[in-house]
Amino acid sequence: MNILAEKGKEVLVSVLPVTGLVLLLHATLAPLDLPVLFRFLIGAVLVTAGLSVFLVGVDLGITPIGTSMGASIAKSNRVSVVLLSGLVLGFVVSVAEPDLHILAGQVAAVTSGAVSKAALVAAVSAGIAVLLAAGLVRIVYNVPLYKILAGLYGGILILSLFVSREFLAVSFDASGATTGALTVPFILALALGVSAMKKDSKASEKDSFGLVAVASAGAVISVMLMSLFFAPASAAEVSAGAGEASSSVLGPFLHEFPAAAWEIFVALLPVALLFLVLQPLALRLSRRMVRRIVTGILFAFAGLVLFLAGVNAGFMTVGSQVGYTVASLENKTWLVAVGFVLGVFTILAEPAVHVLTRQIEDVTSGYVKRSLVMLTLSLGVGAAVALSMVRILVPGIQLWHYLLPGYVLSVALSFFTPKLFVGIAFDSGGVASGPMTATFILAFSQGAAHASEGASVLAEGFGMIAMVAMTPIVALQLLGLVYRVKSRKEDLADG
Repeated sequence: MNILAEKGKEVLVSVLPVTGLVLLLHATLAPLDLPVLFRFLIGAVLVTAGLSVFLVGVDLGITPIGTSMGASIAKSNRVSVVLLSGLVLGFVVSVAEPDLHILAGQVAAVTSGAVSKAALVAAVSAGIAVLLAAGLVRIVYNVPLYKILAGLYGGILILSLFVSREFLAVSFDASGATTGALTVPFILALALGVSAMKKDSKASEKDSFGLVAVASAGAVISVMLMSLFFAPASAAEVSAGAGEASSSVLGPFLHEFPAAAWEIFVALLPVALLFLVLQPLALRLSRRMVRRIVTGILFAFAGLVLFLAGVNAGFMTVGSQVGYTVASLENKTWLVAVGFVLGVFTILAEPAVHVLTRQIEDVTSGYVKRSLVMLTLSLGVGAAVALSMVRILVPGIQLWHYLLPGYVLSVALSFFTPKLFVGIAFDSGGVASGPMTATFILAFSQGAAHASEGASVLAEGFGMIAMVAMTPIVALQLLGLVYRVKSRKEDLADG
C-alpha cells in the first residue's frame, strides 16, 4: 500500500497539469459540452488510478520477467537461442501492445478498411520481432549501437523514397505506438537482464539502453515494405473533429471497460503463459518471486484496464473536439501554442516515460537526474506537437521535411554524444509516444486536420506520433553533449 500511495502521488502530479490545461481551454478557447467535460474528469480519475496501479505491477511483475528472461538468454551464450528468443518475445509482446491496436484501429477507420487492423498489427509485430532479435545479438557481441542505428536509419531513408506520404506517416507512427505501456518495460528489462551478464560493467551500463530504439526501427521498415503491396485509399472524411454525440456520462465507460478488459487480457496472456512455461525449464525462480510476479501481472492488468477505459471514454473525445475547435479559430497561432503546451504536459502522464526515467537514474546511480531527463523530454515533445500543427496549417510542408533532417541530425549526433546517452535518447523517442500520445494528442491532431482546409486526415492527421518519437532523440543527445562538457570541466578542476 505504501508503494501504491507513492506511485499515486507521482502520477497525480503528472496528470493534474493535463487536466488543468483542458479545464482552462474549456473556459477560454474551446468550450466543451457538459457531458463531454464530465466524462473527461471521470477519465482523469481513472487514468490516475490506473497508471498508479500499473506502475506497481511493472515493478512487481513485468520488469522481473524481462530481467530474468534476459539473464537466461545471456547465460546460454548461443546465437541460435538469442535469435529465437528475440523473435518469439518480440512478436508476442508487440502483438500484446495496446497502443498498437489503438493506432491500427484508427488507420483502418480512416482508410475505410483499405489497411486492415490485423494486417498492420501483424506487419509491425514481425518487424519488431526481427529487430529485437538483432538488438539482443548486438548486446551479446558488443556491436556499437551508433553503427547499428546509422545502418537502420540509412535503410529507412532509402525506403522512404518509394513510400507514399500517407504510408510514411503511418510507418513512423507505428514505430512510436508499438513502444508503449507494455512493450517498453519488458524490452528495457530484457536489455538490462542480457547486459547485466556481461563482465564489463561500463559496457553493461551502456547496453542497458538502445534495444527499444533498434526494435522500433523494425516497425518503420515493416510498414514501409507493406506499403509496396498496398495502395492506401484516400482519407475518408470521418468526423474526426465532431466528437461523440452521446449525451450519456457513464455510458461510454460501461462500454469501454469490458472492451479494455478483454484487450488487456489477450495482451498479457501470451506474456504470462511464456513465463509459466519458461519458469520450470530455464528461469527456476523461487516460489516467493513467482508469487510476486503473478501479483504484478494482476496489478498491471487492472491498471491498464482502468487507464485505457479512462483514456478511450474520457480523453479521446475531448482531444478531437479541442483540436477541431482551436483549429477553427481565426487566429491560427493558437493551434501551434496549444499544441506545444499539450505536448509538454501530456508527456508527463505517459506510463513508459516513468519506467524509463527511473531506470536511467538507477543505472547511472543518480548521475543522470530523472527530473532533467523529464524536462528535456517535455520540451522536445512540446516542440514536436507544435511543428505538427504547423504542418497541418501549411499543407505544403510534408512530414519528410521534418523527419529527414531530424534523423540525419540524430544519427550524426550519435557519433559524438556519450554512448550511454545515445541509447537513452533513441529509447526515449519510442517511450515518449505512448498511450496518451496515441490517443489524446493523436485525436487532437486529427481534429485539427479535419477542421483545416486543404489538410488530409490521413496524411496530416497522422505523422504526429512520428514527430513525438523523433524530437526527444535530438534533445537528449544534446543533453548528453552538455554532460560531456560538464564532466571534462570537473576532471580539469580535480586535476
